[in-house]
Amino acid sequence: MTEVRTTCPYCGVGCGVIATTQTDGSITVEGDPEHPANYGRLCSKGSALAETLGMEGRLLAPKVNGAQTDWDTATKLVAEKASAAIAEHGPDSVAFYVSGQLLSEDYYVANKLMKGFIGSANIDTNSRLCMASSVAGHKRAFGTDTVPGTYEDLELADTVVLVGSNLAWCHPVLFQRILAAKKKRPDMRIVTIDPRNTATAQQSDLHLPIAPGGDVALFNGLLAEISARGALASNFVNANVDGISAALASAEMCDTGVTGLAQSELDAFYDIWLAREKTVTVYSQGVNQSTSGTDKVNAIINCHLATGRIGRAGMGPFSVTGQPNAMGGREVGGLANMLACHMDIENAVHRRAVQKFWKSPTIAKQPGLKAVDLFKKVSEGQIKFLWIMCTNPAVSMPDADFVRSAIENCDFVVVSDIQETTDTTVLADVLLPARGWGEKSGTLTNSERMISRQRPFMKAPREARPDWKIICDVATEMGFGEAFAYSDAAEIFEEYARMSSLSGDFGLDFDIRGKVGLSVEAYETLAPFRWPNVPRGPQKDRFFSDGVFFTANQRAQMVPISYRPPAQNVSQEYPFRLNTGRIRDQWHTMTRSGKSTRLSRHLAEPFLEIHPDDADRLGIAPAGLAEVKSEHGTTILRALVTDRVKPAEVFAPFHWSGEFASAGRVDTLISSNVDRLSGQPEFKAEPVSVAPFRASWFGFAVSRSMPQPKTRYWAKARVSGGHSLELADTVTPEDWEAYARELFALPDVEVIVVSDRKRNSHRMGLMENGELVAVLFVGSSPIEIARSHTLSEFANGAQPQNILAGRAPADMPDPGPTICSCFNVGANTLITAITESHLRTVEEVGAALQAGTNCGSCRVEIAAMIGATAAPISAKGTVRGDLVETG
Repeated sequence: MTEVRTTCPYCGVGCGVIATTQTDGSITVEGDPEHPANYGRLCSKGSALAETLGMEGRLLAPKVNGAQTDWDTATKLVAEKASAAIAEHGPDSVAFYVSGQLLSEDYYVANKLMKGFIGSANIDTNSRLCMASSVAGHKRAFGTDTVPGTYEDLELADTVVLVGSNLAWCHPVLFQRILAAKKKRPDMRIVTIDPRNTATAQQSDLHLPIAPGGDVALFNGLLAEISARGALASNFVNANVDGISAALASAEMCDTGVTGLAQSELDAFYDIWLAREKTVTVYSQGVNQSTSGTDKVNAIINCHLATGRIGRAGMGPFSVTGQPNAMGGREVGGLANMLACHMDIENAVHRRAVQKFWKSPTIAKQPGLKAVDLFKKVSEGQIKFLWIMCTNPAVSMPDADFVRSAIENCDFVVVSDIQETTDTTVLADVLLPARGWGEKSGTLTNSERMISRQRPFMKAPREARPDWKIICDVATEMGFGEAFAYSDAAEIFEEYARMSSLSGDFGLDFDIRGKVGLSVEAYETLAPFRWPNVPRGPQKDRFFSDGVFFTANQRAQMVPISYRPPAQNVSQEYPFRLNTGRIRDQWHTMTRSGKSTRLSRHLAEPFLEIHPDDADRLGIAPAGLAEVKSEHGTTILRALVTDRVKPAEVFAPFHWSGEFASAGRVDTLISSNVDRLSGQPEFKAEPVSVAPFRASWFGFAVSRSMPQPKTRYWAKARVSGGHSLELADTVTPEDWEAYARELFALPDVEVIVVSDRKRNSHRMGLMENGELVAVLFVGSSPIEIARSHTLSEFANGAQPQNILAGRAPADMPDPGPTICSCFNVGANTLITAITESHLRTVEEVGAALQAGTNCGSCRVEIAAMIGATAAPISAKGTVRGDLVETG
């Protein structure tokens, strides 16, 4: 066996993992007990990483206009097209759109090529969509984009406030660290501020169901209360902070009524926040993804500065990032308005220093186009050459249909990716095969400034290359070969570390010159370290403990903030507020996580959380379909009727792309309104309408091969032994047998048909060479079968009659829909154990079944089951397995 220590490619926690290649070639992945980010813990996605390493769908060779070609041809064509656009239309006619899933070495050379050699700053990143408001807020308050604290602060705090963050699902390992600390110190308090009653909120001491966009008013109210109660840290403020008078004046004028919270709820929050000095305020996309996102960040920071709760153990504002290398992208200058190493593109001294260091022929002199504006310029024809790396903007950008059209109509589009078919790759003129996780080598930085190594443990397939190598080869063909003649990632890291000394010499925060001079061997064995890292003197774990900031006068700046509502108001036509976000077991647009059968069991199709009162009024039944519209687009989503959302508010996850669902691209609904300072779009408050999708029939299918549905609604998922498919349409086929043959592209196989004319339902099994290769269930209402049992029977090659029965026999209990993805424990298994063994705590369930003992993300659902044993889940609840309600 061979063990390789590497880092998880999912969220910004930056968990260490150990990938073990067995003697038979199989690979297992487990948490690294020595990595300081996670100490061996992994979430459900990290635990399933080994299941995502298959080659299905991989892009294995360069392609030009759909035809396979060689690297030399593709590289020369890309370089020629970029050079021609620059020569004819200027450097600003070229743009790169990159990704927080690139490694820092990839990011660095892309930034170097664009800003220092092409001479434009038109390089932006999908991290613009998740943390740009934090960057802008940090720079206003601190002078640089500095995250002050560390993960240890979450455990040392007496109060942890989670704002716009479903940490239990989106950063589960961090949430488990907090819960473990609370178990040791029960007096610790957890507060969640979120419009939804999330898994995080349900495990908190106080949940504030704030109105969308109300965060500024809430923290302005807190700042005013800090002053009113005499809790200002006057000595700290007088010595280290400017702007408190103006910030307090704005705060005292703010109407906290716009928060939608009762005065008793506000008072409870103020009491908790002020009672304990050791307070960490963790914030994420609910804060950042807003047209007032930067103001929200500064409203939070204002409260910490006013009380001196910053720079010390167990206290401070803490931005947690969504992507594995969003922080690294900020460090290397991957944003259009930054230079590398936190230097400023608008600072002439910084620009000259960077140009001299790179020995580059030019340097970008002003900020480039931020993501939303970049694609607008693509649409307008001002961007002639667009290179998209490691991201899927045709799904993830706001107004995604507009973005898809813009890409499609751009003069020349290059996409570097590991997958051949995504919503974005199908629009490209040139596809370049990149290496994926497990194949590439480099570094990335997590949310606490910890730089870790990703190391290869698999051989790269066919012609796939590292992103940095692809970029450097194109740069060489453009005539910049001397500056991009790197032999490996270690050499790039060495240059990057040397460059960081410029930042340190300018008195900025990012400085890793302590890693200058690493040999290739030392780079390969590089242990995780937190920046700054300098050769001499003590290393800083926390910034600002000395009261020195990175502004011109070295004093922090409190910013006067006024409440502004979301950019668009609800109306009679669009009366609901749509909130978007992540779910527990999927990642971004599912190009990686969608390969895991385990991760598709919990929530297997795109859905809409809607309050029972709204669903009843609109005539939307639980597990029915809802049509959701905005000014920009339309989606069809499975209705999850729940009081986790408030009336007139709905929630939908953004993961489903055109590969996985017919109408699940939720970001087609989102307007391109952005924060005026950060350029970050508002994803949390879109006005939409909701109506029942009145299907004439519904279906559920499972097949060995990929089905080819053409219905108005369909959603695919990977399952053991094949693919599952949910279906619905407004037009009923005349011949179901013919429909089944076409759906599965099996025109000549035998079809077994079992019909129930009274219920207007049909069950069809397609047989090939004596084997059942596909099954289709159809009816006039959502299909009520035991999905988990049926999928298991199909995977195991059971007798056709057992599979077509759609239910488990008495001697073979149906596990039910998966609740614990880490250990594949179903709802029915849990209910049986809870009932028959009289289990009364989540810990007792964990001891009996392991459920909830790994990442802990399912603990809320298990607790709800324990509380509901007197009122068992209905039959309809169990059959609608991917949307089961356990409360």
